Amino acid sequence: MKKIIGLSLVAVMSTGMLTACGGTQVKRVDSNKEIALTDKWNDTDSQLVSKEMIGDMLSFPWIRDHKASNGGDKPTVIIQRVRNKSHEHIAADTFLNDLKRAIIRTGDARFIAAGAEREDIRGERADQELNAKSAKQMGIEIAADFALSGSINSFVDQVDGDRVTTYQVDLKLINMESNEEVWNGQKKIKKFQEKSSYGW
Repeated sequence: MKKIIGLSLVAVMSTGMLTACGGTQVKRVDSNKEIALTDKWNDTDSQLVSKEMIGDMLSFPWIRDHKASNGGDKPTVIIQRVRNKSHEHIAADTFLNDLKRAIIRTGDARFIAAGAEREDIRGERADQELNAKSAKQMGIEIAADFALSGSINSFVDQVDGDRVTTYQVDLKLINMESNEEVWNGQKKIKKFQEKSSYGW
């Protein structure tokens, strides 16, 4: 009897170990498919906000007025800074890149590099001076006509295990010559995370 009980315990323990060890699976999925495991800001939010806000920005009169007074030339935009004022860490570089792509993809405006990226390019041009045949000319950079900047804020409302998180993105576009604010946009994303009914 003891031998039977002992074998039964071993079988139960083995089954438990297999269940515990076999509980995690990893598989590749389409990078364009949204997978929301939490209410945190994710790549889909970044792409959605960028596309909608840049689309709204380019629909305002400033772009028409610029082309009319500059022989039809496209305006040149530079992104200064988008501050993360939310309660969580947000990869600002990812959001900035989504904004850049949204601007360039439309073909209605030109985008120029800013900050450290611009300094790196200037350094590369200086290095090219060693080879006069292929060197790019210095001093012909395109100046920005407009500067884009803004912030990301968040608001959290929680009762027991249920939580509503609202992300608010505010962006503004400034005329570099006149300091006139030619566009101001806002986009909100609200997420509801419900407490699971299953206990652990």
